[in-house]
Amino acid sequence: MPLSAKASRTPLLFGAAVVAASALLGYASYRATAPSGTPAGGSAEHAAAGESGPALSRSARRDPADGLAVGRTDAPVVLVEYADFRCGYCGKFARDTEPALIEKYVENGTLRIEWRNYPIFGAESERAARAAWAAGRQGRFHAFHRAAFAEGAKERGFDAARLLELAETAGVPDLDRFRTDLDSGAAEAALRADRAEGTRIGVSSTPSFLINGVPMAGAQPTDTFFDAIDAAAAEAERSGNAPAGSAATASAGTASADPSAVPGVMADPVR
Repeated sequence: MPLSAKASRTPLLFGAAVVAASALLGYASYRATAPSGTPAGGSAEHAAAGESGPALSRSARRDPADGLAVGRTDAPVVLVEYADFRCGYCGKFARDTEPALIEKYVENGTLRIEWRNYPIFGAESERAARAAWAAGRQGRFHAFHRAAFAEGAKERGFDAARLLELAETAGVPDLDRFRTDLDSGAAEAALRADRAEGTRIGVSSTPSFLINGVPMAGAQPTDTFFDAIDAAAAEAERSGNAPAGSAATASAGTASADPSAVPGVMADPVR
């Protein structure tokens, strides 16, 4: 898919809150493909953010038992990622940007990253999503995530034998339990819950992100994520939402992300 192509929208969304959330995510995609001279901000952006920003910020679960998350549950900034293991741009983010975010922000307590399975490429995507969840049941989601997003990994596919190989590479200790969990009703229910959440708020491409409820579309440059996280941490500190003793201001600057500087949305659209 050409980098300049805009993501297509999910076909049906219901309710005023959902429409507002979808509009905000759609606006993020527009900003990411806008010419560099297009002014940021404006009444439409602020109206959308005012209506749906709080609803989007509630997408952060902060569940201490979440095996698909990394970082403190009381971190002042939460990045929620909606992604697919067969999405090339999701792999680009996983390899090029996420390790830098973990080193710079997760390790000092500023950032928590929560993964949502949002498979859009059919049966193989769904199998990989269930396998990642199953690996997470044994504390090996992030190792599975790294193996599944390694350069050239998605070209090998995600059939049953390959998923078992990835689980072995990830160091999943009980492979029999992994197989059982992968095909369980609990895995399917978790996948449905993630997908329903993404659809409800208007996710129309992968990867899609929320950073303290502010949407970002596509595998943007690492510095764009740095700017957005710095701005969210500073806002959390100003509003008193940063936990006492957190590192919210240790790395927080005043710059805000300007997606208009990015020539295209590096994302795969929902089919």
